[in-house]
Amino acid sequence: MPPNSRTLGADIRALRKARGITLQALADALGRSVGWVSQVERDMSQPSVDDLRRIARAFDVPMSILFGQSNAPAAEAGVIVRKGARRPIGSGEAGLIEELLSPDLTDDFEMVHSTFAAHSSIGETVTRPTQEVAYVISGRLDVVIDGRRFTVGPGDSFRIRGEPHRWENPYDEPAVAIWVIAPPVY
Repeated sequence: MPPNSRTLGADIRALRKARGITLQALADALGRSVGWVSQVERDMSQPSVDDLRRIARAFDVPMSILFGQSNAPAAEAGVIVRKGARRPIGSGEAGLIEELLSPDLTDDFEMVHSTFAAHSSIGETVTRPTQEVAYVISGRLDVVIDGRRFTVGPGDSFRIRGEPHRWENPYDEPAVAIWVIAPPVY
């Protein structure tokens, strides 16, 4: 296991690097010194709850992702994610429940388990600098990718390469999909 691969500091560093943010830019956004940010990333200093709120805002992620360090047994830490130990991500707004399948945020990609509630919709078009592939496990989902509308169901997959996209589940049953996203966005 890489050193510090499953720590809060490692996750903060991974988020900062994935977004191309320098230590100085993050320090400026947080009103903290570069040295303090560096110490947090190396787990030599613990951020306060207020610091975590500012960090989450700086990365545009839900604060919950910063609290979700896994308590996996030592032999599994950084390698195995048990079903009952997945880290919740996102806010659950719009009827979307997401859980991180990756052990942490230190890889070049992340895997996410997404459940789209029946009759739910993101409501807005999203564009982010990522490459994403989703595989639908159950239910149906309507996706609009770069203005093109598709309906996908069990066994179907689709790719998004930084294009504007949105989703909607107008159907009577939830839809479940697995996403691979690079670089990590949560």
